[in-house]
This record gives sequence, C-alpha cells and structure tokens, in this order.
Amino acid sequence: MTFQSTRISTVPDTTRCVIARATPRTGENSRLKALVEELAQNVRAEPGNITFEVYAEESGALVMIERYRDDAAFQLHLDQPHTKQFNAALEEIATGGGSSVSEVTPLEGPRTSRPGVRGIDHIGLTVPDIEEASRFFADAFGAVTLYDVLPKDAEPMAGEGPEAELGLSKGAKIVHMRLMRLGEGPCLELFQMENADQADPARLQDRGLTHFGVYVDDIDAALDAFTKAGGEPLKGPHPLANNEDAEGNAGIYGRAPWGMLIELLTYPGGISYPAEAPAARWTPRP
Repeated sequence: MTFQSTRISTVPDTTRCVIARATPRTGENSRLKALVEELAQNVRAEPGNITFEVYAEESGALVMIERYRDDAAFQLHLDQPHTKQFNAALEEIATGGGSSVSEVTPLEGPRTSRPGVRGIDHIGLTVPDIEEASRFFADAFGAVTLYDVLPKDAEPMAGEGPEAELGLSKGAKIVHMRLMRLGEGPCLELFQMENADQADPARLQDRGLTHFGVYVDDIDAALDAFTKAGGEPLKGPHPLANNEDAEGNAGIYGRAPWGMLIELLTYPGGISYPAEAPAARWTPRP
C-alpha cells in the first residue's frame, strides 16, 4: 500500500483511520470483491480494529474505510499475514498494482460523553426462546445473528459466580446467549433463562429500560413487516410531539410476541432543536 497523508483536521485523536481504494483490472471485479470480503472478515477479528466498512463505486473500485484503536493496533494490522497476502494479490489484479490509501482524522464535533466513552454497544433482552426471538427480529427488521455467546448445548451459566457478577437470583441459569446486529444501532444481546423468577415485560410507565426505538424510512411498510412477523402494534401511527413534530414525522409502539415494547419512528421532516441544544440527536445514516 502507498500512503498519502490527507489529514482534514488537527483534532487530537489516538485512533488511526484510513480510506483505501482498490480498482480492479479488466475482468478482475469478482476476484477483487472476494479478496476484499475475505480481508474484511480477518481484519474485523483483529483486537485493535474498530471498524472495517466496504463500499463499491460505479467504476468498480472498492473503497475500504478502516479505523484502528491506536498506532500500535494499525501497525499490527499491517504486519498480519492476511494483510500482506491481500496486498500481494493486489499486485496482480488491481490497477497500479495496489490500493491507494489516505489517512484521515475526524472533524471535531460536540462532545456528548466523557473522554474514552464511545457510546452504547448493545441492549440486553431476556426472551422466552432465543430461536423464536431471532426469527422475529430477522423477519420484522432484517436483523442478523452474529454469534452465540453461550450456545444452547453448552454448560449453563449458573452458580455463585454469575449470581454475584450478573445479579441473578439464587438458582437462576442462563442457558442461551446470542448477539444480533440490527442496522447501524447497538447490537441486541439476547438471554434465555431457566429456573428463574421473571417479571412481565415492562410497560412505558415502569422504571428502568422500557423499550428501544427503530428508525425506519417507510413506517407503513415497517409496521406491516412487524405485524406479519408476529408483533402486535398499538394505536397509530401517530405524529411525533413538540420538537419532533414536523411534516412526515411519525411513530408507533408495538409489542414483540413475548410482550416487550418496541417503537418504530421516522422523522424525515427533521427536528426543531432549541438554541441551547449541545448536539444533534444520533440518527442512522441513510
């Protein structure tokens, strides 16, 4: 890889972010795509990698946006056998014999957390049956299973250790855990329990975590998929309130098959922020 420094900000940042672009030679589009897909799997497994995203340009070029924890993590990436093998393969199939790589740094935005705190990683949900819940999230939203933290055929997580570490009641057992990805938001961590006293799903008026909201582009189509997957919608869709009330903005609550509240919302009309708002709300990219 040939590196060209293109820093767009002087904001201090310990992470390393690069944008690599590889253009296939004539007839090598499929081979380049397969190589990049294999590289993505390997890089995402590196302990120092934060993100590795791939985009295709109309020209056939593939653009890789990579972010690493720090300089050491980035150097470790460059030293990996899969990185060296990828670069060697590019000599044969990419124009110019390789990829062009630019190093970038993020523009400083408003701080919405303490230094070192990056954001919500996942939301934990306890469900009656993980397989059925996974099918619901896949059918309703297109969520995908990443891996089982605790496979169903593994030894249950139970005893004094988990009871103390996770706040479980005496005798409760975690028999299945799964991590799912739903769009650009936090992952969903699903738990299935046995031998445990369990309360009914929370209502909006109850204390603690009551629901999560899913941003959708077409609320009617999303509601139809939600219902067909086994969800039970409440009344709506309805306009959003106050600062969120604009043309086209709407939301509706519904219950998953096991009773948990989920909100569908969309706000293409935008949000009216007060002058003192320190930042814009997080919204998934189109």
